Amino acid sequence: MRTRSLLSLSACLYVALGSGGAQATETVKWAHVYEPSEAYHHWAEWGAEQIAERTDGRYEVEVFPSSTLGKEVDINQGLVLGTVDIIYTGQSFAAQTYGPLALSDAPFVFRDYEHWQAYTDSELFQEFADGYRDASGGNLILGGCYYGLRHVTSNMPIREPADMEGLKIRVPNAPIYSLFPRAVGAQPTPLAFSEVYLALQQGVVDAQENPLPTIRAKKFYEVQDYINLTGHVTGSNLVVAGGIFFNGLSQEDQQVFRDVLGEVAKRVSDDVREQELAAIAWFEEQGTTVVEVDREAFREATLPHLNGDEATWTEEQFDRLQALQ
Repeated sequence: MRTRSLLSLSACLYVALGSGGAQATETVKWAHVYEPSEAYHHWAEWGAEQIAERTDGRYEVEVFPSSTLGKEVDINQGLVLGTVDIIYTGQSFAAQTYGPLALSDAPFVFRDYEHWQAYTDSELFQEFADGYRDASGGNLILGGCYYGLRHVTSNMPIREPADMEGLKIRVPNAPIYSLFPRAVGAQPTPLAFSEVYLALQQGVVDAQENPLPTIRAKKFYEVQDYINLTGHVTGSNLVVAGGIFFNGLSQEDQQVFRDVLGEVAKRVSDDVREQELAAIAWFEEQGTTVVEVDREAFREATLPHLNGDEATWTEEQFDRLQALQ
């Protein structure tokens, strides 16, 4: 009888320790489409370390780069399904859920980097984040990351809008990215990010557009002779936590994730901006020709299309963005 009682006591202690005495580590999946060499991945890994440290090991964040868990459309869907917990995603991909977010990816809406920073700190950005949360079933935007000015690469020099007439140019698979090519007479061709290098190499498309750090990281300069400084979009991405995941956290842990992911966004932005400023000299050292374009001509060709039928924002929202200082 005594032996049986001791065994029962041991079983009770085992259950107690298993359920609360030694809390299991929860794995969190953070997915993105960028290369391990890029600032986006570097600071995501830093963020993972910070979260483990600040939660005393309750959460282990695994970062999956290079479309390992799917293309951008897939990882956005993963947030809804709960198969992915955190992602970096383009504003325009999030805008497929809440349209006004696409405004910041529209061509020539920002004057400069400081104007973009003012937007990410603005009430307008917070209103968009709230709208996205409600439309997505609870997904939370926890930071905005600078991605850089988007420029056109090609195998011919481009100096004015007429030079893009009929050019078959790869764009991300989100409608807003087709606005600029169409405005200047090019043929936008949506392709997944992971397919761009091969498409350029094989001549499936003639050109693509991305920021300088991305052109370097993805080695597009190996299959394109010219970088044409159109600077047509001030690109940025979002750090988004899935509602299923985030709402399951305690308030204390929610604050940890808010703090860390917000800091990740700032560190990514600082790094990308620094790389962008140094990139032109690096490309010229590789033998790539960097072309100064008539940027004002491209801007004038594009602006009449910004508040047309394809706009997913209101003119009032557009005007508020332009008024930011």
